[in-house]
Amino acid sequence: MNRLANTAFSMLDLVPVHDNGTLAQAFNNAVELAQHLDSLDFTRYWLAEHHNIDGIASAATPVLIGHIAGKTQKIRVGSGGIMLPNHAPLIVAENFGTLEALYPNRIDLGIGRAPGTDQATMRALRRGSEGAEYFPQQLQELQHYLNPAAKQAVVANSGTASNIPIWLLGSSLFSAQLAGQLGLRYSFASHFAPRLLFEAMHTYRSHFKPSASLAKPYFSLGVPLIVAPTDEEARYLATTSQQRIQALFKGQSVRLKPPIENMAQVWNSPQEKQAVDAFLSAAIIGSPQTVRTKLEAFLEATQANELIFVCDIYDSELRKRSFTLVNELRQSA
Repeated sequence: MNRLANTAFSMLDLVPVHDNGTLAQAFNNAVELAQHLDSLDFTRYWLAEHHNIDGIASAATPVLIGHIAGKTQKIRVGSGGIMLPNHAPLIVAENFGTLEALYPNRIDLGIGRAPGTDQATMRALRRGSEGAEYFPQQLQELQHYLNPAAKQAVVANSGTASNIPIWLLGSSLFSAQLAGQLGLRYSFASHFAPRLLFEAMHTYRSHFKPSASLAKPYFSLGVPLIVAPTDEEARYLATTSQQRIQALFKGQSVRLKPPIENMAQVWNSPQEKQAVDAFLSAAIIGSPQTVRTKLEAFLEATQANELIFVCDIYDSELRKRSFTLVNELRQSA
């Protein structure tokens, strides 16, 4: 079997704001990118919930999902993910049930248990410190609203029997095990936590139990991706992502910065460079031929059903070009 040709391609977007850009520009770029992916027959376009991070514009995740679903034709649009401890499960069911009614068979509900923010913002969200501890119960409550039993006292009318595919997202083994036990789709955040990738995949597969919604394991992996005509240009474009992760580690704004010729001039220490390299160790960067080789090796090692790409390229047109090039690799495989 040709794994590259038979692997679903998708995209996770944090809706990056440029260094001197505006929210409106970031939203417009997101719409244009989603439309481009739609034309390439990508499977899904996901948005991630993050709060109080300058440079990430996807905080109002359900609002953006509806906006982008309305601007595209067939690509699935969803959350990668909604941080469930930040929200009442009833509200999540109503929001996504409404989206599913508006855009039938095109909405995904990816769920995470991390706060997606800092302690002060957690308090502003009215998120209790016990949120992550009670995540399995919150997930069960959410499923209860989306698939209600007879004579249920509280009903999420806009979410009732919506059959929205639920994914569990994770960067640790907890969600891998829970997703397997519940028979849910699973997406591992190897785009920022690659260290536990293989252990998480094994945990998910070994704990998997078939469910009414899923007969066998299905999982996607987050992959930082940059494709350009040459390896040299791809490495140059990747400095935007390196600068962004460096700023994240330093607690600074993560607005996208233009690429630079030499990252050596901005590292503060060898340890800082090592930390950024570790964060991005699953990244696939290079020319089409280089990327083909890396993708084939990655898929052979992981046997992933789907790759969900993250792409931090400063120039929006070059970002779209990157996806065009990787799609051509799949079509020619």
